[in-house]
Amino acid sequence: MVTIPVIDLAAFMNGNATTRQAVVKEVYQACHEIGFMYLQNSGMSKDLIEQVFTYSKYFFNLPLEVKQKQAWNDEFNNTGYVAIERERLDPNKPGDLKEAFNVSKEGAVGMDACIGAFYDSCTNLANTVLQIFALALDLPEDFFTTRHSQHNHTLRSLHYPPLQTPPKPGQVRAGEHSDYGSITLLFQDEVGGLEVRTTAGEWIQAAAITDTVIVNTGDLMQRWTNHVFCSTKHRVMIPNDDRVNQSRYSMAFFCHPNDDVEIACLESCKTGKSPIYPSILAGEYLLQRLQATYGNS
Repeated sequence: MVTIPVIDLAAFMNGNATTRQAVVKEVYQACHEIGFMYLQNSGMSKDLIEQVFTYSKYFFNLPLEVKQKQAWNDEFNNTGYVAIERERLDPNKPGDLKEAFNVSKEGAVGMDACIGAFYDSCTNLANTVLQIFALALDLPEDFFTTRHSQHNHTLRSLHYPPLQTPPKPGQVRAGEHSDYGSITLLFQDEVGGLEVRTTAGEWIQAAAITDTVIVNTGDLMQRWTNHVFCSTKHRVMIPNDDRVNQSRYSMAFFCHPNDDVEIACLESCKTGKSPIYPSILAGEYLLQRLQATYGNS
């Protein structure tokens, strides 16, 4: 059975050349084989994470009419409140049993102080991961970070409410999908439900591990690397036990390149095979995916 590896980031951030290279190899293997990993000692403040979850719970407990005043309007800015069933990550299934709130860098600054601080901390962690990716792919260490310099990232608070009525056929908390950008950082509570599909087609649980951050690679990184790093399908299922009566909360930080960055197969990833995808601008790809996600709602 394939398992999602746990990688100690401190060995890269504080280690010598040997330990740093060992982490680079671990990350390469994780991204190549399953596209998901847990990071320990990420440098993220536990207190800050708790504050952000507390604020998220406060927001989602507000009356619906209050939340709707900040409703998500269009895929061009991709910010605001997304109501339950508004989004369907699997376009062939009913709307997802979740609500969300998306903020950009500018939006994070205007919210509670903990949100802005958390956005910045996530950006720093993402840059460290991107540096490791560059080294793993025999690129200059700043190759990816310079192409993410505009911080076009989206911080998404997520709430999966308790089930009040039976779900529609095929309906889950978050439909099967892959993420759109380069990498995603995920912080989740203990309720669980996240599942990851292995290359063999088996679904395995990505349970919460204390003091870790889940990192997964997205579609643009898969395109960039010619499938050397894989963008793995995942979903959030409805629990078949008492947790169905519990709220689940998570925070996802979607890391996206600058809109004008051309995503084309890297030289180090051709290795005797032609590029799988034509080149595309990062901003164009994101727009296409968001239109597909919300277009049928």
